[in-house]
Amino acid sequence: MRVKVHYVGLVHDFTHRNEDELDLPEGASLMDLLNKLAGAYGKAFQKEIFEPGMKDLKTNFVVTLNGGLMEQMGGIETCLKNNDSVVLMSLMTGG
Repeated sequence: MRVKVHYVGLVHDFTHRNEDELDLPEGASLMDLLNKLAGAYGKAFQKEIFEPGMKDLKTNFVVTLNGGLMEQMGGIETCLKNNDSVVLMSLMTGG
């Protein structure tokens, strides 16, 4: 299956890309996708955003799947489908 991933905010700084289209096996989860991204984008991505084997993103980062928050759909174990749209972004803070 094919999934489109968009990188927003600080995530773009680690990937140096706006988006990717990735092929994943049927039944893959968000964790599988994040593990693939961590392998592709290396140590800086792993240190700041997601390390393989983790059960969640690091603090200040969030994933949306087709417009909904990952936590509202089953977290990192959420199964992906062909043509899903994933956004990986940093949380904005201010005051």
